[in-house]
Amino acid sequence: MSTLSIVLAAIVVVLAIVIISAGVKVVPQSETRVIERLGRFHSVLSPGLNFIIPFIDRPKTIYMRRVESSVGSRPLVRLSATTVIDLREQVYDFPSQQVITRDNVTTEINALLYFQITDPKKAVYEIDNLPNAIEKLTQTSLRNVIGELELDETLTSRDTINSKLQNILDDATNKWGVKVNRVELQDITPPESVRVAMEKQMQAERNRRAEILNAEGEKQSLILRSEGEKASKINQAEATKQAEILRAEGDAQAIILNAQAEAEAIRRVAQAVTDTKTDPATYMLAMKYIDTLKELTSGTDNKTVFLPYEASSVLSSLGSIKNLFDAK
Repeated sequence: MSTLSIVLAAIVVVLAIVIISAGVKVVPQSETRVIERLGRFHSVLSPGLNFIIPFIDRPKTIYMRRVESSVGSRPLVRLSATTVIDLREQVYDFPSQQVITRDNVTTEINALLYFQITDPKKAVYEIDNLPNAIEKLTQTSLRNVIGELELDETLTSRDTINSKLQNILDDATNKWGVKVNRVELQDITPPESVRVAMEKQMQAERNRRAEILNAEGEKQSLILRSEGEKASKINQAEATKQAEILRAEGDAQAIILNAQAEAEAIRRVAQAVTDTKTDPATYMLAMKYIDTLKELTSGTDNKTVFLPYEASSVLSSLGSIKNLFDAK
């Protein structure tokens, strides 16, 4: 075999290897590629080993433009070209933008967008520069939604705004083969003057709530104190009542005992008077006069005692009383 034949054979082998390698495409999991045959859509490669016709079938090149961050006051734009379509859920962090609320307050808002490509063919052929289109659509939708709300509603209704934006973007991107899973507002930054006013308002509200709590505490304290005083007075009145009842019962018992003693004394006197044949009425009247005289003469200032005329007849019976006691 001549040298020329060997060289030709080697060239043929190399070309065969190049052609075969160009026709074999290994696609990783969660990725895909759109294949065009002679400039027209042909197929979408699935993960794993795939075969295409070299030089006739070509993966579609996708050009993308994204605004990733800002350098000073100018955004940083990144241009890229790729044939790979990522089927995983992707997160776009859009830079802050100024929006105007319904009450004409300019606010800076940035958001996170979570989306996933569900139809690679639509994502490639139905829209040019998919990431940039999603970004612009998100910004426009965000301005529209925030423009319908006042600043206070914007600050307190994040979940409502997120849900509304997700529904709007999902409907709009459905024809692009994209599924918007959720939207999250990150920061809502009002102007400095508004923030100062809001801080003052919140401080005033906290002070008002503190005063209300203090007033409620004092009110409860007064109620408890008055209830305690009421219970104390009730207990004192009950104790006084019981003391008066006991005292009255004691006085009644004493009166009963005194009456019983006097009755016994009268009975004995009556018995003695009967034995001595003395008038009982005269005896009792004389005893009352004696007690009265004792009270009249018991004072230190009493120097003179006046006796009524009727008392002479009573005193005349003292002798008989003496005889009565002598008889005992």
